[in-house]
Amino acid sequence: MTNTRELALDILVDIDRNKNLSHLAINDTLSNYQYLEKKDRAFLSRLCRGTIENQIQIDYIINQFSKVKVNKCKPVIRAILRMGVYQLRFMDQVPDSAVCNEAVKLAKKRGFKNLTGFVNGVLRTIARSKDEIKWPDENKKPVQALSVAYSMPEWLVKEWLKEYGMDVTKSMLEAFLIAKPTTIRVQKSKGSKEELVQMLRDEGVTVTDGSYLKEACKISGYDYLEGMEAFEEGRFQVQDESSMLVGHLAAPEEGMTILDVCSAPGGKSLHVADKLSGTGRVIARDLTPYKVEMIEDNIERLGVTNMEAQVFDALDFDEEMEEKADIVLADLPCSGLGIIGRKGDIKYNVSPEKMKELSKLQRDILKVVVRYVKKGGILMYSTCTINKEENIKNAQWMCEELGMEMVAFDDLMPEKLSLDTAKEGYIQLLPGQCDCDGFFIAKLRRL
Repeated sequence: MTNTRELALDILVDIDRNKNLSHLAINDTLSNYQYLEKKDRAFLSRLCRGTIENQIQIDYIINQFSKVKVNKCKPVIRAILRMGVYQLRFMDQVPDSAVCNEAVKLAKKRGFKNLTGFVNGVLRTIARSKDEIKWPDENKKPVQALSVAYSMPEWLVKEWLKEYGMDVTKSMLEAFLIAKPTTIRVQKSKGSKEELVQMLRDEGVTVTDGSYLKEACKISGYDYLEGMEAFEEGRFQVQDESSMLVGHLAAPEEGMTILDVCSAPGGKSLHVADKLSGTGRVIARDLTPYKVEMIEDNIERLGVTNMEAQVFDALDFDEEMEEKADIVLADLPCSGLGIIGRKGDIKYNVSPEKMKELSKLQRDILKVVVRYVKKGGILMYSTCTINKEENIKNAQWMCEELGMEMVAFDDLMPEKLSLDTAKEGYIQLLPGQCDCDGFFIAKLRRL
């Protein structure tokens, strides 16, 4: 019999030791263990994601009750303790005694028999003292208090407090920790939204409308995405509404040539290709054969005929494409701070230095790709982050340095999404303020 806690331990140790991305590590394991019962897969997923998402708070608790600090523990013991504290604090349906017993068994099984007393002692003390944890005082130490409460590195909390103030920062931090349904986009070339919704409900999936766009739905209560008939038939693409807004606000017209310079896995390109109703030409590029293969898989599954995928480095200039594109989609590599709610380890891997490097990379790419836009054509600049340096400052720089102007799109905004800056040609979507990922979108015209 497969032990789900043991699988979770392997995933967490792998992420800790090898810095593998958590969503990939979890998805790979779930893919390899499809035969597990739905409840076991859900437990495994929640245990891993929850432990990673709440790691700063978990470590704060362990350090209060353990003589050996978390970062001094061996990786396996560290992961066992973190998993244990997550279950004690956040999983009421698991009895405390079971959490402690299973942790001891895991330590023994992994060759740490001499440390079973330590693991047992720390976890049983925390189980007994859950109500006596000393939390930082929000009035005296607001940065530390928010960092521990929401498991967000202190430097990011500081940054957001400075940029957005206490109320908005708090609502973002809360939003990052709320489990959300999966958002999908209806592939209209494969059938109506009504047909898709019926098909999904017949498979026992819970379906509701998206928050802003008519082609969006939210789904939950399913077991394995790739196993759904509607998925196999290419009737939908997993895509957040923030990302769908790029294609919606680009407002492509039939027959246009559209170039997506950093496309994988191809969500935005596939969306605009569908909007073109099989006309025109959509070219989706990315840096590596692996990424381009992901795009090609989606093209094939969705049955898209007016789109092609190419391996191409966005930093290299392609003379053949100079001034050929009606629309260029530039969703560029970024710090990803807007999607922390879906990829919890982003917050631990990003740094101020990395953000500066990314901002420079974005500008280096923009200098190249702006030349593909026809005179009077459109460049949609987007990132899945919430940091001004990578967002509005880059859009303003394009206007100052690259012969672009921002184009108002308030007339295209969904009814339920009202943001004043759409009149100026850009929007910053913030988790907690909007019902979608954190995202930046600017629409620019080449002069």
